[in-house]
Amino acid sequence: MPRSRKRRPSRDRADASLDRLIAGWKRTEVKRGAEWTVQPLSAAQARKAYICPGCGRTVEVGVAHLVVWRADGVLGEAADLAARRHWHTHCWRIA
Repeated sequence: MPRSRKRRPSRDRADASLDRLIAGWKRTEVKRGAEWTVQPLSAAQARKAYICPGCGRTVEVGVAHLVVWRADGVLGEAADLAARRHWHTHCWRIA
C-alpha cells in the first residue's frame, strides 16, 4: 500500500497560525471613563519600534504589545485610528 503524500503542517507553521489568530482578537475596554479598542500584537508581528505613552520607553521590535485607540471618539473612526498608540502590555494594564 503506497504512503500518503499529504503534507502535514510543521509545528512552527502551526504555532505561527495560532499567533496570528490570537493577535487578531480585538476587544473593547473602559478606562478612565472612556471606551478603548485594544488589539494585541504578537512578537512576530512587532516589526517597528514605538514609544509607549505609559512609560515613555521604547516598545522594541519583536516584543509583543498592545495597540490601543479610542472606541468612542467624537471625530470619527478614521481620526481614532490615526491616533492609535502602541503600549507595553504591563503599562496599559496599570494605566
